[in-house]
Amino acid sequence: MIEIEDAPDLVEPVVIAAFEGWNDAAESASAAVDHLMRVWDARVVGAVDPEDFYDFQVNRPSVGTDANGHRRLTWPTTQIAVASPPDLDRDVILIRGIEPSMRWRQFAAEVLAATDELGGELVVTLGALLADTPHTRPIPVTGTATEPDLVDRLKLEQSTYEGPTGIVGVLQDACVKLDIPAVSYWAAVPHYVASPPCPKATLALLGQLEDLLGASIPLDDLPEEARAWERGVDELAEEDEDVADYVRALEETRDTTDLPEASGEAIAREFERYLKRNRPDEG
Repeated sequence: MIEIEDAPDLVEPVVIAAFEGWNDAAESASAAVDHLMRVWDARVVGAVDPEDFYDFQVNRPSVGTDANGHRRLTWPTTQIAVASPPDLDRDVILIRGIEPSMRWRQFAAEVLAATDELGGELVVTLGALLADTPHTRPIPVTGTATEPDLVDRLKLEQSTYEGPTGIVGVLQDACVKLDIPAVSYWAAVPHYVASPPCPKATLALLGQLEDLLGASIPLDDLPEEARAWERGVDELAEEDEDVADYVRALEETRDTTDLPEASGEAIAREFERYLKRNRPDEG
C-alpha cells in the first residue's frame, strides 16, 4: 500500500491525475499536471512502490547528481502530491506517474485507496491522443463522466468508445465500481506533429480544468509557448507542399463540421476564463 507521509487535513479535495505512456500523446496530459504541481507549489506526500508495478527494462531507473554533488538513483514511479491553490475554495490532490507495466488492478486500487485516505471527493483524469485535427485550430478536448449529474452539469457525454484502453480507463472503471465520481478529459493532438511537447494541447486541458474548478489557473509562459509551437509547425508545413495541402484539407473538414453555435459557446467560455484570470484583486 502507498504510505502517505504527514497526511494533511484537506478541504473537499479534487484529484487530478495523468500518466506518461499510451494515454499521453506528445506528453500533453502529464505536462498539464507538471504545470499544476509547479504553479500551485504542490508537496509530494506519497509514491507507489515501483518494484510491484514497473518493468525496469521498459522504464529504466536513471542516475544523476543531486544538489550536493552526490550520485543518486531515481526509480520510475507514480507520485501523489497535495496543493492548496490560492484562488480555489478546495484543495487538490495531484497524481503524476507512468503507466504501470503490470498489476493494473492492484495499482488502481492502491492509488484510489491513497486518495480516499486524503479525502478525495472527485477524480479527474487527463489524457491525450493522436487525431486528424489541424494544428491551426483550437485543440479539441472531449470529456466523459461516470455519473449522470456530472454529465449534465459539465455538459459532457457518456463515453461510447469500444476498444483497447490504458491505465486512465482502468482507473475510471475502478471509480465506477467504488462509486467514486470521476471525469476524464482527452485532448486531440495533431498526429503529424506527435513529438513532445505540445503546449497547445496542454493549455486546452488546463482550460477544461478551469471550467470544472470554476477558478483560473496561473498559466505563466504557456500561452506564448503554445503560439511559438504553432508558428514552428507553420514553418515546417510551408517547407513541405504535401503537408501544407494536408493541413488545408483538415482545416476545411474542421470548419465544415464545426457548428456555429458550438463555436460561439467555445468563444464565450474562453472569454469567461479571460475575465476571471484578469479580474483585479478585490478588497
